Amino acid sequence: MSRSIISLADIRDAAERIRPLVHRTPVLTSAFFDAMLGASVFFKCENLQRVGAFKLRGASNAIGLLSEEERRRGVVTHSSGNHGQAVALAARFAGIPAYVVMPRTAPGVKRAAVGGYGAEVVMCEPTLEARETTAAAVVARTGAAFVHPYNDPRIIAGQGTAALELVEDVGDLDVVLAPCGGGGLLSGTAVAVTELLPRAHVIGAEPAGADDARRSLEAGVIVPSISPRTIADALLTSLGELTFAIISDRVERIITASDEAIVSTMRLVWERMKIVIEPSSAVPLAALRESGLDVEGKRVGVIISGGNVDLGRLPWA
Repeated sequence: MSRSIISLADIRDAAERIRPLVHRTPVLTSAFFDAMLGASVFFKCENLQRVGAFKLRGASNAIGLLSEEERRRGVVTHSSGNHGQAVALAARFAGIPAYVVMPRTAPGVKRAAVGGYGAEVVMCEPTLEARETTAAAVVARTGAAFVHPYNDPRIIAGQGTAALELVEDVGDLDVVLAPCGGGGLLSGTAVAVTELLPRAHVIGAEPAGADDARRSLEAGVIVPSISPRTIADALLTSLGELTFAIISDRVERIITASDEAIVSTMRLVWERMKIVIEPSSAVPLAALRESGLDVEGKRVGVIISGGNVDLGRLPWA
């Protein structure tokens, strides 16, 4: 099934479609982390992307593929932050209406950003059921097209463009790691990497307190995320059917990190690399440090997913 969901050609098409709208983010290295891990590590810095996260890639691709009638009516999505910002900005670029359903617990900085990009923010209770029913009500009211945060081939292909750029920029890699929430970034990464570098290992990373994707991969069926507890607030969602199919087929394993390791790694990246990353972005490197995965002497790619942090609530403060 997964081989027919998206292809490398879809990712290449997405890269061309979104080129005028997204930054080709830099790949950074760190002698400190190379020495710590005994490897050559290449960080794809999507924290330096517009809206501060990789999400603009998928949102721009999805909106770029709308029909004229769909564009007239606009788009609706639900999101706790980064995806909502991405849809809002991509819709503004396209000159179409956007409606973003957000839980009332979403960080104020993210709610303000969504509204600042011109979207109508619709608040709901902080449950998946509330998100979905509220989004459905907005669709009924406006006729807007629903853009799922991750379980959508257009989104997956767009997210895969980050890994496409990483491989184009640094060449051969032995291992590529990406964080996993709903699985859009990890599944897009997996398609790009396994097609471009068939011998490379694609590894997912999750917080230990929200490890439903790890358990799903081991069980062979989707294990829902129930009452996840982690500081990595962008990685709380369950896998979708499409992302699970791709991850099951193309991801070797999923490793986890404790919240303590996530916070310490986030702080180390701030201090040593002088870049701002959010807790969810620290998860792959934290899991790499904590899991004992052997990367000695290898070339390792790490997708840094975003940098949207509430500076008034830093986790080490």
